Amino acid sequence: MKNLVIYAHPNSNSLNHLFKQIVVENLQELGQEVIVRDLYEINFDPILCLADMNGQRIGQVSNDVKIEQDFISWADQIIFIYPIWWTGMPAIMKGYIDRVMSYGFAYRYDQGVQKGLLAGKQTIIINSHGKSKAEYETLEMDKALILTSDIGIFKYCGLQINQHFYFDRADRPSQESISDWEEKIKFLFKKENVEN
Repeated sequence: MKNLVIYAHPNSNSLNHLFKQIVVENLQELGQEVIVRDLYEINFDPILCLADMNGQRIGQVSNDVKIEQDFISWADQIIFIYPIWWTGMPAIMKGYIDRVMSYGFAYRYDQGVQKGLLAGKQTIIINSHGKSKAEYETLEMDKALILTSDIGIFKYCGLQINQHFYFDRADRPSQESISDWEEKIKFLFKKENVEN
């Protein structure tokens, strides 16, 4: 399987960086192909400009966007790793979605009917956030995240979501929590799970 990891966190000492390392190491142990696109490392420009918008409608994208679209086209599975900040994804990840998951590439409308063009590709999303799961549920932020990301972005583009992790209280984790999260991620990539 060809795996594309799209990663967004500026701190190489972050939990998200740890999650990325676990994913990459486990995929490599399985002998699977993996490419990492670290949006901060490649200095991805997240600003959707008028030229981008005009180009998308006629199937023309800038070179930096075309590179990312080629990686997505190559992949069988796309793994997104990023923290939840202000009840959403970091600006650089949102800008990546705005520019790369563009009309005519990730979705289109056929006679007014929306069609996800990334159908057949799988995805895993790994998020960390500071609030507890209970706080998110009380405020219904969990439902908002599912609506705005799972349904509004990933499924909209036709991706099959295999797993979406929300690791809570990540700003003050215990070693026990970190170990538990590591095991949950590793379990996804156990040989028997990947083959089934």
